[in-house]
Amino acid sequence: MTIKDRRSIRHYSADVVSEELLNSIIDEAQRASNTGNMQTYSVIITRDEAQKKLLAPAHFNQPMVTSAPIVLTICADFHRFSRWCEERCAIPGFDNIQSFVGASIDAMLLAQNIATIAEREGLGICFLGTTTYNALQIIETLHLPRLVMPLTTITMGYPASMPEQPDRIPVSGIIHNETYREYTSAEINALYEQKEARDDSKKFIEENNKETLAQVFTDVRYPKSASDFFSVEFIKALRRQGFIAEEQ
Repeated sequence: MTIKDRRSIRHYSADVVSEELLNSIIDEAQRASNTGNMQTYSVIITRDEAQKKLLAPAHFNQPMVTSAPIVLTICADFHRFSRWCEERCAIPGFDNIQSFVGASIDAMLLAQNIATIAEREGLGICFLGTTTYNALQIIETLHLPRLVMPLTTITMGYPASMPEQPDRIPVSGIIHNETYREYTSAEINALYEQKEARDDSKKFIEENNKETLAQVFTDVRYPKSASDFFSVEFIKALRRQGFIAEEQ
């Protein structure tokens, strides 16, 4: 399967993903580019059924958290590198937003590599965007130390079925040459015309009693009130984990 054929898998077979295969995937994935070759990321592997049940509420009890054979929590991690610095008589100064952003970029590059390699090996994956919503719960559940922040979660296993591939806007919609160019109304209409014409999009509009697909996103799926709330919670988590000073 090529990247152009990929899709998110939410239903998994009972087939076991071997520890050897998973370790091989992560070992290859860590060849991703990273800042200063510091590798400021960690992967928490969850296979235990009881532990998955503890994680599930942080992901709004999405079924694949407990049904997938493997749940991977990808973290920005300056804890390990700081420990190494301290052991070598160096004074680490990574308790700041700049360090968090750098570690986050590196961790997400690792996460994408893990996903791509897993799919190449015949596995299915699904990224969960809920990790940053309830970071404090995940920090508690996984016993994450200072300077370790959960960023994304990947469920993984052998697909039980192959769902329809989701839509994407035309590539022309994301490309800007030399500088960012504002979109005209006509261009916006053209870019989202196909998405709005899909049967599942029309169903979303009807089910949620809305006039447009955009309203489903702004009023139901990602309302400002929820985004504001989870932003405050994420800042609390960053402060607790030491990436934001207490007085800030």
